[in-house]
Amino acid sequence: MIARVLGIMATFLMASVATADSIKLAVTTSFENSGLSSVLLPAIQEDLGLEVQLLVVGTGQALRLGEAGDVDAILVHSRAAEEQFVAEGSGTHRREIMYNDFVFIGPDDDPAGIASAESAVDALQRIETTKPAFVSRGDDSGTHKKEVGLWQEARLEPESFEAWYRKVGAGMGASLNTAAGLEAYILADRASWLNFGNKAGLGLLFAGDPVLFNQYAFLPVSPEKHPHVRNDLAVQLEEWLVSDRSAELINSYQIEGETLFTFNADPE
Repeated sequence: MIARVLGIMATFLMASVATADSIKLAVTTSFENSGLSSVLLPAIQEDLGLEVQLLVVGTGQALRLGEAGDVDAILVHSRAAEEQFVAEGSGTHRREIMYNDFVFIGPDDDPAGIASAESAVDALQRIETTKPAFVSRGDDSGTHKKEVGLWQEARLEPESFEAWYRKVGAGMGASLNTAAGLEAYILADRASWLNFGNKAGLGLLFAGDPVLFNQYAFLPVSPEKHPHVRNDLAVQLEEWLVSDRSAELINSYQIEGETLFTFNADPE
């Protein structure tokens, strides 16, 4: 009798798991490295009964996964690339959710003197002049796209740089670890830096230029282009991400008293 009851319970649990709603979401590495995913995902599961399966990659790879229909939605931070994704029909629309900023990290003794720079471009020009070690993610992520754009604004071409410029082709956490090991400069998002445990001799040296604004947006993959995607679940997730519950969790997430993200979704 006991064995029969246990068997029925096991069958019920297996059926429940099999029918549980789940969505595949490609996210930028900073969403994971910052620790915010550990705050939001359990709340989404609790409120919606929705399991969010994360694919943690750079923004460029996340967009490619969306273009291929390998995920149901993406959460990334590179506006121009996102708008192109929607314009080409791979996404239904773009919805802004939250923002933080990019910051320049470097050795505490700051050999390039970027702490006194007048702008982000000035900071990069000082680095190029003095040529200390600089770590680039080099992975087509949103952070890498921002870095490349800043070099272009500074009228400098990273492809012409010598060995002081290190492309690592890795996520934010791994790139920060490399920078710590080399005592190098690096562009990072503030949230990943605050949650980074291996700061070693590095510090936040430059921030505050408006050009370093870092917006995150949610983009459902187009069901017209990929009929198999769970657009119904993407809509549910989007509605939750722009809700008061989401706003409270995002705005209250802090490390050592510092807020990592600011909610700015339009409820309309």
